[in-house]
Amino acid sequence: MNSPTSKPQPAPGAAEHHESAPDHPPVNGRMASVALVIVAIIVIALAAYGIWRRHHVDEVLADTTQRDAAPTVIALTAKAGSPSDTFQLPGNVTAWSDGPIYARTSGYLTKWYYDIGARVKKGDLLAEIATPELDQQVAQAEADLVTAQANAENAKIQAERYKGLVTSDAVSRQDTDTFVTQAASTSSAVKSARANLDRLKQLQSFEKIYAPFDGVVTARNIDTGQLINEGAANELFHLQALSTLRVYTNVPEVYTSAVKRGQKIPLTFSQFPGRTFEGTLVRTADAIDPANRTLLVEIDVDNRKGELMPGSLAQVNFKTKSAGRPFIVPASALVFRSQGIRVATVVNGNVAHLVPVTIGQDDGATVEIIAGLNANDRVIQDPPDSIIEGEKLNVQSPNEQNERQTPVNPQPASNGGKQ
Repeated sequence: MNSPTSKPQPAPGAAEHHESAPDHPPVNGRMASVALVIVAIIVIALAAYGIWRRHHVDEVLADTTQRDAAPTVIALTAKAGSPSDTFQLPGNVTAWSDGPIYARTSGYLTKWYYDIGARVKKGDLLAEIATPELDQQVAQAEADLVTAQANAENAKIQAERYKGLVTSDAVSRQDTDTFVTQAASTSSAVKSARANLDRLKQLQSFEKIYAPFDGVVTARNIDTGQLINEGAANELFHLQALSTLRVYTNVPEVYTSAVKRGQKIPLTFSQFPGRTFEGTLVRTADAIDPANRTLLVEIDVDNRKGELMPGSLAQVNFKTKSAGRPFIVPASALVFRSQGIRVATVVNGNVAHLVPVTIGQDDGATVEIIAGLNANDRVIQDPPDSIIEGEKLNVQSPNEQNERQTPVNPQPASNGGKQ
């Protein structure tokens, strides 16, 4: 028997099991910690990639925006022109005298004597106007003048009579002064009536319309029986003197030194191909027009044969000293600024540079540049209006521009080798 105080003995095998038990946490807890660390690393990596990705997209967007913001232009080397000692300008042909004729009195047209194309002399009767109301006013004014003259004569006699009686005290001095004043006032009334009659007779004289100078009737805007109103509202005739014509043209400022009064100027007209007329430069405006920097000149040409007509376009040929070899650029290459005309060029590969230039001849499509450009300058063919000095550009050649505008043709479908 075991003693009551003795400790119970462990069962067989129990001691061995107790001695082999581990001293660290279980395996499942350690795996959970590793998984959390891996998840945290992945989250951090994804966040870092997202930040890098957004930064990269922003950089690409900024580069693309800056590249697309730069205007795309075509630049070509300036084309050299041929040096010349002559230049040609368009000229407007006008009549020596150009007179619209209006009525100075109102009435009805009774007759006209000359139609368009008629050659008239100064003082020739062109038309007549009937003015019955005006005629009655003239008759009334004549009667008023007679009445005023009779009253004035009577007042004069009375005044003279009272002047003789006042010396003998037969009449009062006050009555004498009254009749003297009355005589003076009636004399003024006579002058007023006579002036009114002269005015009406002057208007009556305008019933007949005369040619103011030698010329040709180029317009007739009236007919018999038509109501005529005085003033400039309705033109009756238009008369032009054509024996000598004036040709006006605007000479660019750079050529004004070649313009001299009295020099002979060759003129050509499209209606006379191969023929040259000679004119004389008679006067200039003696001032440069600040709006277009040109000098207005007048050239007179003899037209006694009547071959030339006002309103036509003349080509005026001037001679000048050669200004060296010019450059030819398209008119679209010009840039207009408040400081003057500029031509946009490309420097340093893709930078805009606005060059001040001096223009020679201009035919509408191309412009001659006589100062400002050099042989190696690359001229922008059609610069945008907003172009500024130092602006970055996308410069293309004409071939690249054509390739961008030409659509790509689709490949033909296969026909299985059959021809």
